[in-house]
Parts: sequence; structure tokens; C-alpha cells
Amino acid sequence: MKTVLKRFSKQDFTATNILIFITVVMYIIQINIPQGGLLFGLNLYFMVYDFWWQPLSTMFAHGGIGHLGMNMFVLWQFGNLIERARGAKEIIALYLISGLITSILSFGYIFYLDNSVNLVGASGAICALLGFVAYYDKAQRSGIITWVLLISVAPLIIGLPIAWYAHFIGLAVGFIYAFIRR
Repeated sequence: MKTVLKRFSKQDFTATNILIFITVVMYIIQINIPQGGLLFGLNLYFMVYDFWWQPLSTMFAHGGIGHLGMNMFVLWQFGNLIERARGAKEIIALYLISGLITSILSFGYIFYLDNSVNLVGASGAICALLGFVAYYDKAQRSGIITWVLLISVAPLIIGLPIAWYAHFIGLAVGFIYAFIRR
């Protein structure tokens, strides 16, 4: 065990990597609890049964190992980028605040337009990171928006159930968060 810990340096313990670790642990818990996806995802249970934790827990629940891996890879890329530029406190605040706002706004979509949805994944919070970066990096802005469009629309075309609205909401929330924090 000691030799395993020696492989890690202080640089490995970034706030972003800790968020990734928490998300992976949460996913392991989710898949080992009966109906864990419904319990930790964001759905009508939020209002009907007072599952008040769902706007937060949905950011850490995922629809499968591929979904988890893809989201954590993008979180690792952009989270560490933002953390190096703005610090650990900023990435944690950005991720959690914008993720919660994105979840609540996405619940509005679920409640009024598609109440059969069980929203899981960090994509909305991650798209908020992308919106944050897009605000500050004008040269990358169109590329980031194109990427969010691609990851939101392409899966729909091939029939994958994807919360495209959470991606767009997250992008907008991250952009507004950056505008407010500037």
C-alpha cells in the first residue's frame, strides 16, 4: 500500500481529481444499490417524494461505465485547466454551483416537457466548465459551442437518450457564471 501511495505526488491531489474520485465512488455506490440510478438521478421523485438531494447527486450518478469515463475525461481536461488558471476553490465553486443551477433548470424541462426522464451524469456541470472557458477564451469559443452542439445532437440522431437540454443549459450557466465572476 505504501508503494502505491508513493506513486502519487502532491500534484495528483487536485480539486478536479478529487471531484473525479468522488464521482467514481458515487457511481460504484449507485450501481450497487437497487434502483440506484432512480434514487440518485434527477426525476419526478425530487418533488413527489422530496428527494431533495437529487439536483446534487445527479451530477455524480451516471448511465454506464462509458458515460462515466467520457465525462470524467472531459472533467479532467477542463477542470484541471481552470484549476491551474483560477485555483482549487474556483473550480469547486464553479462545478458545484453551476452544476446545481443546471440541474434545477434541467428539472424545469423535465417537469414541464418530459416527465418520464431520469437525468444522470455530470454533462451539465461539465458543459458549464466549457461555457466558463468559452467566456474567457474568445479564440476557442466557436469551437467549444460547436463541440457542445455535436455532443448534444449527434447522439440524438443515432437514437441515444441524451439530455441535450442539460448540455445547452450548462453551457449558458457557465458563460453567465464567468461573466458574473470576472
